[in-house]
Amino acid sequence: MSIRTERLASVIQKDMGEILQRNYQPSGAFITVTRVRMTDDLSIAKIYLSIFSPGRDTKPIYHRIDEAQDEIRYEIASKIKNQVRRIPELLFYEDDTAEYVNRMEQLFDKAKASRSDDSEEEESK
Repeated sequence: MSIRTERLASVIQKDMGEILQRNYQPSGAFITVTRVRMTDDLSIAKIYLSIFSPGRDTKPIYHRIDEAQDEIRYEIASKIKNQVRRIPELLFYEDDTAEYVNRMEQLFDKAKASRSDDSEEEESK
């Protein structure tokens, strides 16, 4: 990525976080924009969201954001209109990095427990 695409991605990430938290965040939930990836021609912004909503299903929140995509694009356009010629198309994705990390930690704990069980059996022989 060039410096221009990285800079625009960080501006969109910051502004998108403010827009989503102000207008689309239900009470008791937290929406975080974890990453924004821009295409080289700046026509598409892939926005990765992480939603923390204890005890609730996050699918309706993602669905609401997808349905309001045109409104969100209009709001982001008012903030970045002086920086770009064309407002990029917004694509929202679920960021499952936290789930992946938790799964990996569980596997490591399981392997560690298995290894300690094996070493205890060898010591008892």
